[in-house]
Amino acid sequence: MNRKDRALDLSKQGYSCSQAVAAVFAEDHGLPVETAFRLAQGFGGGMARLAETCGAVTAGIMIIGLKHGRTRPEDEAAKERTYALVQELFRRFRARHGSLLCRDLLGCDVGTAEGRKVADDGKLHGDLCPLLIASAVEILEDGL
Repeated sequence: MNRKDRALDLSKQGYSCSQAVAAVFAEDHGLPVETAFRLAQGFGGGMARLAETCGAVTAGIMIIGLKHGRTRPEDEAAKERTYALVQELFRRFRARHGSLLCRDLLGCDVGTAEGRKVADDGKLHGDLCPLLIASAVEILEDGL
């Protein structure tokens, strides 16, 4: 099973967008999947259900950091490369979906009970979120 399919399967199992994306790349970069689930949990729902930046995107930031982030303060090249790659992730995701914000992508604010009801009734987590997860995985696999 490829990464995209694995991420979609994790989403179907009930993991958040951020957890699904982070988990399928984690072990490639020395991070146990269970640790990835824990690290990514707070980023679900547009960062703790604040409907801000999409969890699939914030997981992408974590993965880019795992792969390219600096480990020494003087490594300015790694810092700049990481920032450039995150900016490219944002550019590509926004080009595909029109926004990075969960509330804009879903058309509701999952930070409110009403918004969660709209998302649940409209099956957004089962229909739309998988498209966003797939996009994030594809973008990350495409050179980021």
